[in-house]
Amino acid sequence: MRTRTLTQTIAFKASPRAVYELLMDSRRHGALSGTRARISGRAGGAFSAWGGHLTGYNLVLQPGRKIVQAWRATGWWPNHYSIVIFDIRPARRGTRLKFTQIGIPPNRYSGHYRGWIETYWTPMREILETGKVSALTRARVRADRARIRSGHFRRKLSRDS
Repeated sequence: MRTRTLTQTIAFKASPRAVYELLMDSRRHGALSGTRARISGRAGGAFSAWGGHLTGYNLVLQPGRKIVQAWRATGWWPNHYSIVIFDIRPARRGTRLKFTQIGIPPNRYSGHYRGWIETYWTPMREILETGKVSALTRARVRADRARIRSGHFRRKLSRDS
């Protein structure tokens, strides 16, 4: 089974602890998508986000430093999980997050590539810097939710992606 790996690096003007908590606190995480999230705070615990579209298990949790999860989305091959790594490091003006997702089904890579940017990194940056998600970002997230509900997972990417 052939899969793809996605790596993205994002800078946030917030502490590593604030970035970690936004990803791992159910209520705060739910603010990213506007849908309910349930996230266990322990290794081995389960999580669900985006109204059940994303599910999995926490493998490694190092508060303020690292999150490793077995992660899957609806419509993936049966019983197939990717490994998601959030490597959180202090940076000169906040935090640098190196994100890696290993094991993405090839037909879903484009959706995940853009999805992480549009539905995680952008709203996270806005919440961490202003305390809320902008109307423009909220509209993009709503459009992504509609795309997911309709089963349109492929996205157009540039050659650099």
